[in-house]
Amino acid sequence: MGKIFEFLGLTVGCITHDISDAARKKAYASDITYGTNNEFGFDYLRDNMKFTHEQLSQRPFNFAVIDEVDSILIDEARTPLIISGPTEDNSELYNKINKLIPKLGSEDFEKDEKSRTVTLTEAGTNKVEELLIKAGLLEQDSNLYDLENVHLIHHINQALKAHQLFSKDTDYMIKNNQILIIDDFTGRALEGRRYSEGLHQALEAKENVTVQNENQTLASVTFQNYFRLYPKISGMTGTAMTEAEEFFDIYKLDVVEIPPNKPKCRKDEEDEIYRTAEEKYQAIITQIEESHKQNQPVLVGTVSIEKSELISSMLKKKKIKHHVLNAKYHEEEAFIISQAGVAGAVTIATNMAGRGTDIMLGGNAEMLIAGIDEKLSKAEYDKKVASIKSDVQNNKNIAIAAGGLFVIGTERHESRRIDNQLRGRSGRQGDPGKSKFYLSLEDDLMRIFASERIGSILQKLGLGHGEAIYHPMISKALERAQQKVESRNFEIRKNLLRYDDVASEQRKVIYEQRSEIMASDNLSEMTEDMWKQLNEELVRTNLEDKSCLEEADIESLEREVFRIYGVHESFAEFVGVEVNHDAIITRLDEIVEGVFVSKAEEYSKEVMQIAEKRFLLLTLDQLWKDHLHALDHLRQGINLRAYGQKDPLNEYKREAFGLFEQMLGSIRELAVTRLAHMHLKLSDEDGSKALSDYQPKIEMHESRIDPAEENLQSKITSFQQEAWGKVGRNEKCPCGSEKKYKQCHGRLVSGM
Repeated sequence: MGKIFEFLGLTVGCITHDISDAARKKAYASDITYGTNNEFGFDYLRDNMKFTHEQLSQRPFNFAVIDEVDSILIDEARTPLIISGPTEDNSELYNKINKLIPKLGSEDFEKDEKSRTVTLTEAGTNKVEELLIKAGLLEQDSNLYDLENVHLIHHINQALKAHQLFSKDTDYMIKNNQILIIDDFTGRALEGRRYSEGLHQALEAKENVTVQNENQTLASVTFQNYFRLYPKISGMTGTAMTEAEEFFDIYKLDVVEIPPNKPKCRKDEEDEIYRTAEEKYQAIITQIEESHKQNQPVLVGTVSIEKSELISSMLKKKKIKHHVLNAKYHEEEAFIISQAGVAGAVTIATNMAGRGTDIMLGGNAEMLIAGIDEKLSKAEYDKKVASIKSDVQNNKNIAIAAGGLFVIGTERHESRRIDNQLRGRSGRQGDPGKSKFYLSLEDDLMRIFASERIGSILQKLGLGHGEAIYHPMISKALERAQQKVESRNFEIRKNLLRYDDVASEQRKVIYEQRSEIMASDNLSEMTEDMWKQLNEELVRTNLEDKSCLEEADIESLEREVFRIYGVHESFAEFVGVEVNHDAIITRLDEIVEGVFVSKAEEYSKEVMQIAEKRFLLLTLDQLWKDHLHALDHLRQGINLRAYGQKDPLNEYKREAFGLFEQMLGSIRELAVTRLAHMHLKLSDEDGSKALSDYQPKIEMHESRIDPAEENLQSKITSFQQEAWGKVGRNEKCPCGSEKKYKQCHGRLVSGM
């Protein structure tokens, strides 16, 4: 499409994972930009961690056109995109606890596969405590639910989940000594994505691969809220009608069904249901064998790597040539699928089958032509092309005569749309085709949601070994089971969105503030507003409702002024029979203004402008990160409020708002404190230049250094530690960060 758009005079860009920042920015500046949903979402988060407008990749949002819109806005909407940073190393603890889990029996925990939860029973808790004591992880007289042991409960729960709810080659796979998540809906491995809250580390310990550090959220957004930032969105997919209600409810998008350009000739047969999985797989192999003998191409759809490899092993015993396509062979996807329509071809694929590549009866001539040796002469090349096209056409005629592509589903997926996508691989563009699902009572969907009723029906019918049943009642029961799962998943997504909407509103405020700071060349007015508000708060906190000298805590105010501004000042003269609040605020404003005027005189306005911008952005980023961490903790325990007859969502909104207000106050105080205590040691690299001869640069031992300022000369930033006097290493840092001194400015100073 890019070539057509460029021919029409439009510019086209493409975002891929490994392009440079400059290329990324250029691509976003194009009239039309192509990219994956993950790249767009992560670029949005990364842009809101940058320091200057020149570094931003994305431009203001306009119109999003989403391919496979149901996959992106619905299937992937349950999991937010997260940019995270490492926390302390707990890998040894994960490995120690992992060794304890296999010692638990089925009576030690309760597992609910419908809701994907597993919890310790009372007996299990007692057993775990004994095991922890033996392993030296718990004190002899201690209890697992003592306050100091709360972290152990978290690790035990995650390890239990890893062992009981997550299966290798179904939920994840191992590649290059790493755990890779397998996407439920596409079957693809999700490179670079990790489970949160320590679950990924628990899986790494379970599979004996390197346990990587836990991560703390630095920035997060759901696809729902990311795409709703666009004034206009639209999308296309072949399987949206079953989710029309959700599209309208969440995105205000209507679903319109467009009829195919050619009549559908595919024959969709009734499901075949067996008592056991073994009988089902035998029936599938028999059907593949029959179709293969008739030169009919067959596509076998599975729900996991494990199942695809099981069928592959059974076909090998029958000596039936076939291709396997799953997350392990992702690189070969396009070629394998392109030739899946060749007469007699057998292709086994997980749900990834066909995304972006049509299965053409007879094979895909273009893919075969692309593989021709480029060194051939023009005459030889043309002859080879003609031969390939002729072979493909002959092969297509054979495949059509055999009935077209036969799609075999090895079990029903929890979403009807995924089943429809698999069926839709066959009978494209008016071609003939056939589809059929083989099921058993041991399939996950049947076992969890529909097995009791169907099991009793099969028992009454007295089915023998290897016998199947076709019954509309069973198909209806299955459809109801799928609808049940779809409804549950819809509720999960809606619930996620309700909670994320709270963080989303706060995210918008913070990101707008960041953008305003980055766009401004002079922040002195903003800084002045901040310290004036802070001064009013200081006076109100220490002197409010205290009208006379005896009640007024003047010494407390003086200590706070010294802590924040590094200035010794007495306010006793303003306290007589009555406390003159206004006069104190006016005096305090004069003092602080003097502090910042003297800074500007000492370092120049230019240096102060750079310092103000940098300190404000660093402080905002640091406290926003801590705020996200606090919201994560709040979210985890908020459902317990339901036991107190309170609505968890309303409680979350109320407390999150309180935390946000508290964070804004902390940003104000910490940024002003840092600027007031800032001390710059100017260096002259060649010994000859005066301060006025070069542009200054500020380096901080905080987190990131702005590469856009590399042309500026070097200075070292430090804080006036001497103004705070002697501070104990384990005491709270006087800067107001709430961290220990050794982890904050004590670390900064010692590192210089």
